[in-house]
Amino acid sequence: MAGLVPPTTAAAAATATALPVPPKKTEDEKVDYLNLPCPIPYEEIHREAFMSLKPELFEGMRFDFTKGLNQKFSLSHSVSMGPMEIPAQSAETIKIPTANYEFGANFIDPKLMLFGRILTDGRLNARVKCDLSDNLTLKANAQLTNEPHMSHGMVNFDYKGRDFRTQFQLGNGALFGASYIQSVSSHLSLGGEVFWAGQHRKSGIGYAARYNTEKMVATGQIASTGMVALSYVQKVSEKVSLASDFTYNYMSRDVISSLGYDYILRQCRLRGKIDSNGCVAAFLEERLNMGVNFILSAEIDHRKKDYKFGFGLTVGE
Repeated sequence: MAGLVPPTTAAAAATATALPVPPKKTEDEKVDYLNLPCPIPYEEIHREAFMSLKPELFEGMRFDFTKGLNQKFSLSHSVSMGPMEIPAQSAETIKIPTANYEFGANFIDPKLMLFGRILTDGRLNARVKCDLSDNLTLKANAQLTNEPHMSHGMVNFDYKGRDFRTQFQLGNGALFGASYIQSVSSHLSLGGEVFWAGQHRKSGIGYAARYNTEKMVATGQIASTGMVALSYVQKVSEKVSLASDFTYNYMSRDVISSLGYDYILRQCRLRGKIDSNGCVAAFLEERLNMGVNFILSAEIDHRKKDYKFGFGLTVGE
């Protein structure tokens, strides 16, 4: 008799087993406004969308070789052959065959990076990035060419705060610019920029917003120059992302939108897009071996009836 359970006790036990246990209510996560994350730079708010929708498409053949001399210094060689488009009054695209060789030198240190490139057509490109302190970074880039009034240079000072970033720009032609972006929550950041081009007597102001989570990134940007830019990236899985963007200029009435994908496999990465002008593009990077990558690039412009195809090989890291 001791092993028997009274009916009331058994019924209560059965009812307790059958009824679902209500989940415990959790309090809403409070935002610590004194410990917000640092946002990305203002000029990179569309970074994820650009990586998916704007790969480095090319036409013809390209071969890149990088040789490391030591842990900090390396040399690079690049050969490219393919047609080059020249401006034409008609809608038909005019191309002429070209070939270029580029020699480069790189110096990479934790606090200093130097990059130099010189091409057979006489162009010289240089880039510098120097960490002056833990929060202040100096960036400079310049291009020298034989063509008159085509050489240019720019210097940027980037300051990284605890929950904000600011940048000051100085360029030739009396170009001055400044930008600021601030995290207002753990997912939302707001920013603005101003610039003055003294040579062309033009000035402008712009605003931007960025909202990001672990699964998506949405950005919006507007400027007094007439530009309105929107982008959205959705992370479907660890390997697949979908991206879209929309650009409108309310002064020239030009508008374009595009939709693309980014698929990362174990040995390759495939990116593609299609835009509202009828242009379809795809870009494939496949790792053949350690330090050896094979590249395929294709673009079809149905409106201009222009077809581009390129392949390349990259050796060295």
